[in-house]
Amino acid sequence: MGEVMIPSRLRILLAEAVGTAFLLAGVVGSGIMAARLSPNDVGLQLLQNAVATAGVLVAIISIFGTISADFNPAVTLGAWVLGHRPGRDVVPMVAAQVVGAVVGTVVANLMFDLEAVSWSTTERSGGHLWLAEVLATVGLLLVVFALVRTARMAHIPYVVAAYIGAAYYFTSSTSFANPAVTVGRAFSDTFAGIDPSCAPMFIVMQLVGVGVASVLLLALFPVSAPTD
Repeated sequence: MGEVMIPSRLRILLAEAVGTAFLLAGVVGSGIMAARLSPNDVGLQLLQNAVATAGVLVAIISIFGTISADFNPAVTLGAWVLGHRPGRDVVPMVAAQVVGAVVGTVVANLMFDLEAVSWSTTERSGGHLWLAEVLATVGLLLVVFALVRTARMAHIPYVVAAYIGAAYYFTSSTSFANPAVTVGRAFSDTFAGIDPSCAPMFIVMQLVGVGVASVLLLALFPVSAPTD
């Protein structure tokens, strides 16, 4: 049986959509399962959610890393600002990530016999949460691009997973740090959800984080190390 040849740009978009869908299925699905298994222990719910999310991140970055494994508009924008992606790729990649996030959330809802779409009623608003989203996004981009710019890409799946797992606990917002994830989580009125009215400000703060991280990375790692 012959190979199916897919143009490289379509492969990138497919990888971003499918990877982001699995990420949201992991985040939302593990949140639902955690709430059902430990209904009276929010701390244990968060631990289960964090561990499952970290595990999914290791898997999907390892699977798609040789094609494209941003799964996050903040990472894609940072890659463009830092010169690692052409500008023409940003909009289609972000669109693929958002579509994947929504699909992943809908699948997670359906897996647990919930309505395909149930708008979240979990309010997440306030200056302390917005500050946490800036910090969470800055930290994530520092992790990713410090490794990229020093040619240590093999470490990315594990270090990103470790950072996000830890940031679930050290940030008051539980570290969304991802506009596509923020959009996707609005589609599920479950443990991991966010009220749609709260999502825009989270996304604004994540974009602020991209700007701060880009300045820091250009100062700390002004020249990328060769990758070959």
